[in-house]
Amino acid sequence: MRRLFLGPPPVYTRRQVAEAAGIPQDLAARIWRALGFATFADDAVAFTDADLEALHRIRDLLDAETLDERSVIRMARALGRNTARLAEWQAEIMVDALIEPGARPGEQRLRQVMDTVSRLLPDFEQTLVHVWRSQLAATASRLVSLAEPDEPDGDAAPTRPRLGVGFADLVAFTRVSRDLDELALADLVEGFESRASDVITAHDGRLVKTLGDEVLFTAADPRTAALIALDLLDELKRDVEGPDVRVGLAYGPVLPAMGDVFGTTVNLAARLTAIARPGTILADSELAAGLAGAPGVDLVKLRRRPARGLGVVEPYVLRRSSRES
Repeated sequence: MRRLFLGPPPVYTRRQVAEAAGIPQDLAARIWRALGFATFADDAVAFTDADLEALHRIRDLLDAETLDERSVIRMARALGRNTARLAEWQAEIMVDALIEPGARPGEQRLRQVMDTVSRLLPDFEQTLVHVWRSQLAATASRLVSLAEPDEPDGDAAPTRPRLGVGFADLVAFTRVSRDLDELALADLVEGFESRASDVITAHDGRLVKTLGDEVLFTAADPRTAALIALDLLDELKRDVEGPDVRVGLAYGPVLPAMGDVFGTTVNLAARLTAIARPGTILADSELAAGLAGAPGVDLVKLRRRPARGLGVVEPYVLRRSSRES
């Protein structure tokens, strides 16, 4: 199995591969840990020529002062975490597609599976690089545009980007999950996440993360965030037998970090989601102000109420307008 994915067998110990790459032992160990790999014994032959080549590239970056050690470790951690999840997900899909659920495959069937994977691997690798480059281009463009000041001023202090933030979650998920077997529960979660992802990306929003029964997304402006929330409710209500969905929206400064978003705006969107009734969308006052006069939406102000850790908030119910826009 290892030979299929990684090619020639390992030929270096941990110490040998670091010395050959010209990287200090402690830094090499930190890189492997950040990538998510186990720590091997000093005398374990566990590293390949490809591992050595990767360390050579890292050393070149450090020598050229393109990245410092902290940036290298952060980059390695980002790569390790996300590719581990990607590999797990893709392997699950392949196993489900090629092996009958619950069956114990024989040796012949396993050989057929390995032959199929071997044929598909080059296409998977090329597609992965293409998609990664496309996502990197889109992300870099978005971050640069968010960093640009409204008025040119070389002395302007950097500020956090202002984004619409939304949480959408399945109501009473714990109760519903008790009534489902494992396969049905997996189908429910995957269906929710995939349909939510389709709606968010259709509006050029960003799906930040999924938490099983909850998705977190961002949008560049209040109107886009509102349209995503409205379409999410419409899309997920089509499944009349599934659980209800509720959405909380807020608009304001956020702190992007580690592929996630943090800050009071994010916390406020989460609190509004917890307050929202099933099948409704609650927005904060800033997002509501950004929707003033926007066609296709109605806002109904609710009474002020406490939100844990945030004091008193003034929520608005967001609905699709019944009037002609």
